[in-house]
Amino acid sequence: MDIFNYILESINKQLSVYLLIPLLILAGIYFSCRTRFVQFRLFKDAFKTLLQKSEKGKVSSFQSLMISMASRIGVGHIAGITFAIVIGGPGAVFWMWLMAILGSASAFIESTLAQIYKIRDEKGNFRGGPSYYIQKVLNKKWLGILFACLLTAGYAYGFNMLQSYQLSSSLEYYVPNYRHSVYPIIVGTILATVVGLVIWGGTHRIAFVSKYIVPVMSITYMLLAIVITIKNFDKVPGMVALIFKEAFSIRSLLAVPFYRSALLNGIKKGLFSNEAGMGSAPNAAATADVPHPVNQGLAQVISVFIDTMMICSATAFIVLLSGVKLNEGASQVFIVQQAAKMQVGPFGAHVILFAVFSFAFASIIGNYCYAESNVLFIKNDKKVLNVFRATCVLAVFLGAQAGANTVWNFSDIFMALMATVNITVILLIGGIAIKAMNDYTSQRKSGKTPVFKAKNIGLDNTEVWK
Repeated sequence: MDIFNYILESINKQLSVYLLIPLLILAGIYFSCRTRFVQFRLFKDAFKTLLQKSEKGKVSSFQSLMISMASRIGVGHIAGITFAIVIGGPGAVFWMWLMAILGSASAFIESTLAQIYKIRDEKGNFRGGPSYYIQKVLNKKWLGILFACLLTAGYAYGFNMLQSYQLSSSLEYYVPNYRHSVYPIIVGTILATVVGLVIWGGTHRIAFVSKYIVPVMSITYMLLAIVITIKNFDKVPGMVALIFKEAFSIRSLLAVPFYRSALLNGIKKGLFSNEAGMGSAPNAAATADVPHPVNQGLAQVISVFIDTMMICSATAFIVLLSGVKLNEGASQVFIVQQAAKMQVGPFGAHVILFAVFSFAFASIIGNYCYAESNVLFIKNDKKVLNVFRATCVLAVFLGAQAGANTVWNFSDIFMALMATVNITVILLIGGIAIKAMNDYTSQRKSGKTPVFKAKNIGLDNTEVWK
């Protein structure tokens, strides 16, 4: 197993340094310029989109956003950000912020494309994502299938095993010698059973669960961070100064080895949390019933903002303001629990436990929703889908027993491969989303409520917008 982990870690480092990070930065800068910084320019419109109602039985823009948020707001917001700070130092937080700002433009492009090229299934529900716009625009079904396989492996198995592991590890705070007890099996069994009940209920049950879990868990976690920040308000200027100072220090930028740098860890964990450009959120964006594709592209800008600038920053503030010891050998969730306990007593650790359970569960079902859409792209067959669901439940069970290094490296590798395929594609076809954006702003300036017709931007290869 040690050799296997060493191989995974080596692959992960090479992909991150030489492929993923350069592409993320390139795409973020390019699309920010091409859209004239749509993430700022149309920010108000993004909020208005969330208030739009959909037809009865359809997934609304808000519900679609909650599905994507359910997947995004996982334990990575607690464990992942803590890991970045432990390995790369406080400067990692700055690079996480910067990548979120730039990456939100990539998120806008990919989600707008997903809306343009979404399809209707046999029940009349919408479905789409990178696999679908790859096939429609590039006419390369094999590339769409490749992306679908990468996403399915990464989300249904890698990320969901990671979420299950982190949920299970949160109990180490309460149970001595937890990993060598029977509790991981019990936790895995309970979690797998509940997940099975939800995913066999279909997309609407997932949307319903996400609609309520995501806001409650996010607000609760944010309130804890606010309380700790107010309690340590005098330390906030020093913390912010430290973040910026460390972000541009020689050690943080050019650490040896480089995979321990603040730059690399901030960007990687930022991507892991907000998924901008990775090609995952478009699968949720495509399910929304909106009058114009740009509406949902803008909604995903809000998602990235909430995800990184609020939830991830909350974790960073809890850890950095508490003065907790950043021990590389400890579970990242345990470190945050200790930090919260130091500030508000045992109650703080209990809130972190609640957040971890909620984040992990919502993320698992959100991840499944992404993967299901891609499995159906590969083979639209009910028997295949049921077998896939069973393997997803098994992965959740096994994740509770897994080792940290294995699941982190496995997840990071597929994240890098997915993002590489998707970013390359949207760099090639992103001009279509730009045309849709111009159509949207043109209608809005004319005093109209923007309604999309594919022919208005010269498209004849869409299914829904004819």
